[in-house]
Formats: sequence, C-alpha cells, structure tokens
Amino acid sequence: MAIKADEIAKIVELFYESKWKEMHIEVAGMQLFLSTDPNARLTNNAMVTTAAASSVMQPVDSSAVPAPQTSTPAPAAAEKPAAPEQVSANWEAITAPNLGTFYRSPKPGAAPYVEIGQSVTIDTEICLIEVMKLFTSLKAGANGVIRQICVADGDMVEAGQPLFYIERV
Repeated sequence: MAIKADEIAKIVELFYESKWKEMHIEVAGMQLFLSTDPNARLTNNAMVTTAAASSVMQPVDSSAVPAPQTSTPAPAAAEKPAAPEQVSANWEAITAPNLGTFYRSPKPGAAPYVEIGQSVTIDTEICLIEVMKLFTSLKAGANGVIRQICVADGDMVEAGQPLFYIERV
C-alpha cells in the first residue's frame, strides 16, 4: 500500500501543529523523516523536512503498540477520569502534544503504564497517543507522583488537553 501525497501533507501538517522534535515514518519502502533540528539527517535516503516545533515526543516501534480497540467495554466507574474541580492547586498538568487517540497501556489487555499514586521520573513512559496509525510515547517530563488521570483509555484527545496531573517532588 503506497502512501498518497495528501496523506504526506496531512502528516507534515500534524507535525507542524505538534510539539514533536522528530518523526520518522516508513511506509511501502518510502521513508519520511521530519525534524525541528536543521542538522538532523537520516542516512538511508529518506525524505528530510525541517519544521519549527519542540517536545519530548518520539515515535515508537509499531510492534509494541495497541491495535485499535473497537469492542472495548465501557470503563467501570472507578476507572472514569476525575472531574476537573478535583484538581489541587499544586498539581501540574501533563497535556496532549497533539490530536490523537489516548492509550494507557502498550497493548490491549496489558497493564497501564502508570496508575494514580505511582511515582514517576522525567523519562517514565505514561501513555501512547495514536495519530493515523503512528504511535508516540509520552513521557512524564518531571519527577513526581501521578495524582489524576483525566482521560479514559481509547478516548480522542486534543492538543493541549490535560491527560494527567502530577505532583512534583
């Protein structure tokens, strides 16, 4: 299956709108490499494009990502995201870098990356965001404790939408 020019344009548009630093996609023998670093290069004849954006997002290996969850039962009441008024003043939001589908675990049926009350470090993976079959891993970006999960697994999220609240330590 070859990727179409309008699909490439949409991917580039999503990259420009995101806060990603780099993105590398391989489809049907064609590679697309996008980077905010003008000196970044992919050595095996990939199409190289530079954009002005920044973030801690990195593409992940598609073999470790969840398949679309079409027949997932509704989460139990205990798994529902907490209401926004339950946020403490000393918590910091971890927000979605772009539009996409939110996944709490690396694959269906696997344990979630993080739970409420769990200590995390800057590099702790906390979720996946999927856009057009491209899965990116979001890291905590701070040392702290997960205090709230704002989105249900499989929900569509928008750029800037709070996903988690962390209390820094």
